[in-house]
Parts: sequence; C-alpha cells; structure tokens
Amino acid sequence: MKTNGTEEHECTGVERLAEANLPTESGSFKIIAFKAVRGGEEFPVLIKGEMDAETPTLVRIHSQCLTGDVFHSLKCDCGRQLDGAMRLIEAEGCGVIVYQQQEGRGIGITNKIRAYALQDAGQDTVEANLSLGFDADLRQYECCVDILRQLGLRRVRLLSNNPDKIAALAAAGFEVERVPLEVEPHERTRDYLKTKKDKMGHLLKNINAEGKAGV
Repeated sequence: MKTNGTEEHECTGVERLAEANLPTESGSFKIIAFKAVRGGEEFPVLIKGEMDAETPTLVRIHSQCLTGDVFHSLKCDCGRQLDGAMRLIEAEGCGVIVYQQQEGRGIGITNKIRAYALQDAGQDTVEANLSLGFDADLRQYECCVDILRQLGLRRVRLLSNNPDKIAALAAAGFEVERVPLEVEPHERTRDYLKTKKDKMGHLLKNINAEGKAGV
C-alpha cells in the first residue's frame, strides 16, 4: 500500500507566522497561520476566547475537504461537521479549530476525484482508496498536536467521531474528553457514514446497520 511516508514526514514542529480577526456567519474568531517546519504544510487555525491549560477546551481537528467544505458535496458530511463545530465553539465562547490540509484522508484532491469515480461505480470510500493503492486513511496528527501545545492547551474536549484522533491526542499526553459531532444523515450520505462506522470504527449512533438514520 502507498503511505504518506510517516518516517520522512513526521512533524518536527510548527511555526506561528500570522494572525488576524475573522468575522464569519457563525461568529467572530481569530485566525492564525501555522506552518510545519518540515514539509511546509500550512495550518489555518480558528480560535475563540482565551486559552487556558487547566480548562477543558472545545477542539476540532478538521481535515480539509474541498468538495464538502466549499462545494457542499452530499458525498460526505464534512462541511456540515465544520459548520457545526464553529457554531458550538461560538456558543461556548471558547475553542479551537485546527484545519489540516490532508484532502481525501491524505490522498489529495486528484486521487480523491478518482476515488469518487470508483464510488460512482459501486465501491465504498475504503474500497476506493484501496483500489487506488492507498491505505484507507493516511492522515497524521503530529503537527496538530504541536499546534495545540503551542496554544497552551492540556485538557481537550474533542469534537470528533474518529477514534484515531482521540487516540492521537491521548498518546501525546492530553486529557481528552470526546464530544460527539454527528449531523443528521442525508439520503446521499448514509452509505458513506455506514462505511465510516463499520469499516473505520467511527463512533456514530445516528446510523444503523442498514445505513438509515436512527440508533
């Protein structure tokens, strides 16, 4: 299987380069640009409120999804998860969204579109990635961990259904409480969510064995 070369690309730190205010439809945030020292990956980070190491803080690690976040694709729930995270953090008055540019679970936009074509022919998201010669999920979270450390966080309320993200932060020494981030399944996203639950172990209660809404 193709991998993303963890040994060569393991994060060796991030630099904080720029920041500004960012008013949005969900509320007002501060946006900060971080950049990986090795590899140069850029991470836009949204922050609301003051960070405190002793206060459990809402955090969303969101992987870039151009098709979902920008074009509002119904092949996934990514855009609606991002919107939901922003609204929850605005309501809380404090929180962080780390936006990592690992499109298509790390395979990039071109291969993601190739995977979409395989899905159109009947494969699920995992099968499509495997057919292209990739692992089901190539994402790494080391740089996200470094960003959260630079922000001074130690206790995290992680907005996620992905056990890998929870495990990555726990292994890095954070105190992690999972906060579910489920959106109402759309008719077009039910098979996608069922694959996440059945093949990737995502913690989804609102999708049943037949891929329908409900526990």
